[in-house]
Amino acid sequence: KWKSLYQIQRERKQIMRETCSKYKSNNRRIITPYHVSRIFVEDKYRVLYCEVPKAGCSNWKRVLMVLNGLASSTKDIQHNTVHYGNYLKRLDGFDHKGIYHRLNTYTKMLFIREPFEKLVSAFRDKFEHPNNYYHPVFGKAIISRYRVNATKEALRTGSGVKFKEFIQYLLDVHRPVGMDIHWDHVNRLCSPCLIDYDFVGKFESMEEDANFFLHLIGAPQNLTFPKFKDRHSNEERTTTKITQQYFAELSPSQRQRSYDFYYMDYLMFNYSKP
Repeated sequence: KWKSLYQIQRERKQIMRETCSKYKSNNRRIITPYHVSRIFVEDKYRVLYCEVPKAGCSNWKRVLMVLNGLASSTKDIQHNTVHYGNYLKRLDGFDHKGIYHRLNTYTKMLFIREPFEKLVSAFRDKFEHPNNYYHPVFGKAIISRYRVNATKEALRTGSGVKFKEFIQYLLDVHRPVGMDIHWDHVNRLCSPCLIDYDFVGKFESMEEDANFFLHLIGAPQNLTFPKFKDRHSNEERTTTKITQQYFAELSPSQRQRSYDFYYMDYLMFNYSKP
C-alpha cells in the first residue's frame, strides 16, 4: 500500500514541476515573506503546511496543534481556537535565516481540492450563512455592482448574494472588492513553482493521503486525521453533484471563463476539465 502511495506522490510532484517549468519563469526569484505568509510551521516534527482554505485546512491545523503538544486530541479543539487562537506560527514570522533553514530542512506539504468544488464550498460557507465579515465587505459590493434594482435591504446588509453574481465579481478585472484567500488560486497562495513541496495531498483522497503523510513524518500512531466537518456540520459537504447544480446557473461563457480563471490549478494538480 505504501508503495503505491509513494508512486502517486512522485507523479503529482512531477506534473507540478513540469507545469511550472513550462509556464513559469521564476526559477531565479527570491522567496520573500509574502510567498510564505500562508505557511504554518510545526517545529517538533519539522512540518511546513501551506494552508489552502476549503481543502481540510481546519483539521490540518488541529493535527499540527496536536503534533506540537498544544492539545492532546484533535477532538478537543474548537473551530475558533483553530482559526483565531494564533497558536501556530507562520513562516513569515521568522527572519530570513529562519525561513530558509525551515524551507531547506522541513517536510513541506499542501493539500488541494478540485477548483470548482473548492469555489462552491467557499461560496456556500461565506454567503449562504450569516457572516459578519463576508456579507458587509463582499456582499454589499457585489450586490451594488451586479444586481439590477437591488432592494435597500439587500444593499444595506449584503446578504443573499447569488452564485451568478459572485462569479461576475470573480471574473471582473475591475473587482469592486479585492481577492480573498478562499477563492484565490493555489498557485498564488502557496507558490508551488518557487517552493518545492515534498508532499501534495488531495481533498478527494484525504484520509489515505493524510494518514500516509502522518506515517512519513513519524507522527504518534494514535494520531489520525479527523473526519469531522467543522462548519455547518449538519449540511452535506460540497460534492461534484452539488457543484454541477451551482454551475448550471451560469452561462456557457461564464463556465468557460471560470475554468480559464483556475486553469493553472487544473493543470498543475492534474484535475480534468469539468
